[in-house]
Amino acid sequence: MIPALEVRGLTTRFATRKGYVTAVNNVSFSVAPGRIMGLVGESGSGKSVTAFSIMGLIDAPGEISAGSVRIEGEDMRQMTPEAQRKMRGRRVSMVFQDPMMTLNPVLRVGDQMAMAVQVHDRVSKKAAWERARDALDIVGIPAPTERLQAYPHQLSGGMRQRVAIATALLHRPAVILADEPTTALDVSIQGQILAEVRRLADDTGTAIVWVTHDLAVVSSLADDICVMYAGCIVERGTADQVINHPCHPYTHGLIQSVPSLHEPGRKLPQIPGSTPQLSQLPSGCAFRNRCAHATDLCRTDPPDAARGERRVLCHHPLEEEA
Repeated sequence: MIPALEVRGLTTRFATRKGYVTAVNNVSFSVAPGRIMGLVGESGSGKSVTAFSIMGLIDAPGEISAGSVRIEGEDMRQMTPEAQRKMRGRRVSMVFQDPMMTLNPVLRVGDQMAMAVQVHDRVSKKAAWERARDALDIVGIPAPTERLQAYPHQLSGGMRQRVAIATALLHRPAVILADEPTTALDVSIQGQILAEVRRLADDTGTAIVWVTHDLAVVSSLADDICVMYAGCIVERGTADQVINHPCHPYTHGLIQSVPSLHEPGRKLPQIPGSTPQLSQLPSGCAFRNRCAHATDLCRTDPPDAARGERRVLCHHPLEEEA
C-alpha cells in the first residue's frame, strides 16, 4: 500500500546573521491511509516547522534544503509552485491552532467554505454550499444549514475549530496536518473534537498528522507517535510502544511529567534544564546536557540508531526491543 504521506530526509533551515540554523533536521516518517500520527515535543522542537514544510509554506529567510514530501506517491517538492498550490487544499490540508487563521471574520461561514470548494472545483454556488453543509455535518456540528449563515464571531471557539476541520475536509484530502488545534479549548470540547477526528480517520481513510506537546492527547488519539527534540525525531513507533515502553530518555521524561500518572500533591518529576537554542546545539547528542544517562560517547558522537519503523536516536536506549 502506498503511504498517504511519506516524508524522507526533510531538512529546513533559516538564514540568520550568524549563518544558517537548522530547525528540522533529516526528518523521516510515513503515515498510512486512515491512520493518525502524533508529532510530539516541547515548544521549539520543530513540530510546527515540520508541518509547514510538508505544506510547502516556508518562506524566506527559511528554506527546505533537502528531502522529499510525497502525497500518495507524488513528490510535492518536485512540482511547480502552481501545481503545489493546486495540491494544497485538495489532497493535503492544514488545520491551524487558531481557527481565525482559516476563517475570515467578515464573511459568513458558508460563503468562505463555498469559496474554498470553488477554488479547486468548477461547481455552482449552490452545489458548493451543499458540500459545505455536508462537511459541517460530518464533524458533528448541529443544525449545519443555520451555521452556514453565521459569522465566525457568532460561534464558540470549539465550533470555530470544527468549522476549520470541516473546511480541511471539503475535498476529502489524503492528508490533514493539524497544528495543535485543540490547545486553546476546554477539556470537554477538546474531548469531543478528538473523538470526531478519530471517527473521521476511520470513516474517510484520511491520514492525519496531529502536532501537539500534550502526550495525554496523542496517547488516546494516535496510532503512531514521533517524538521530536531539537529538530530531530528521537523516537518513533506505535502509540503503545512509545507510551508504554519508551526507549529514549527524553520520551521517558515527557511521560513521567504527565500529572495524571502521579498522586495529587506530589512533586512532578521534571526534565532538568531547557531545550537548547538551535544555533547553539551541543556537540554529540543534543539532549546530553539534560540526560542522566549521558556518557563521553554522547559528548563526541551524534547518535544514529534506526531500527525499521521503531527508531530510537540514542546511544543508550532505556529498553531494547525484543
